[in-house]
Amino acid sequence: MNIKNRDVYFHDLGIKDYKEVWDYQEELFNGIIKTKTGNRSLPDDKQKLTPNYLLFVEHPHVYTLGKSGSDNNLLINMIELKAKNATYYNIDRGGDITYHGPGQIVGYPVLDLENFSLGLHKYVHNLEESIIRTLKDYNITASRLDGATGVWLESNNPHKARKICAIGIRTSRWVSMHGFAFNVNTQLEYFDFINPCGFTDKKATSLQKELGKEIDIEEVKTKLKANIAEVFKMKLLTTNEQHL
Repeated sequence: MNIKNRDVYFHDLGIKDYKEVWDYQEELFNGIIKTKTGNRSLPDDKQKLTPNYLLFVEHPHVYTLGKSGSDNNLLINMIELKAKNATYYNIDRGGDITYHGPGQIVGYPVLDLENFSLGLHKYVHNLEESIIRTLKDYNITASRLDGATGVWLESNNPHKARKICAIGIRTSRWVSMHGFAFNVNTQLEYFDFINPCGFTDKKATSLQKELGKEIDIEEVKTKLKANIAEVFKMKLLTTNEQHL
């Protein structure tokens, strides 16, 4: 199919349970794959455009472990986890363990990457670039770290390198799900109970910590949305739909 659909439905889901949003992602993800699979048996002029989605959400305290991760990177037991009002999931994305919680913008792009002519490496690069540009809007210089995904500050200094955004994705038939976790006003002490992304010698940071004040998260979302749209050359279609 030669026609590429770069329209993306944007949903800000507010604060939602992790598993609830994971199930919603799966629903959108499977719908795109179903359309792509159905198009295979149709002539070009009968094929349907595949939709794209971008979800923003904040989760209650939760730790998630990717397929390549180790349970040993969770440094507390289940009783301690419950005492901290946190949950824990083994999930189907790449990467190791990470934390999601209030004050963090979690972004889930559920995209047909063929609509954007993207391979996996370039897709991850674009996610990182969107965060880097957003940090630049706050006069913070960020970059990538060799051998690791995500966005880092002072990545060239092994003693000071700290992660401000984690990235972990899943793709099938060039459709993406899961995504990024950008620390804005995040409670960083929750990272003390894990080896973030498997690292034992790297710390997490947040926009709030770097700037020394609480940040208007809605303002950050607006800047981030604009940067994602520009980097991916997509058109965001905002919806008021708040339910899953």
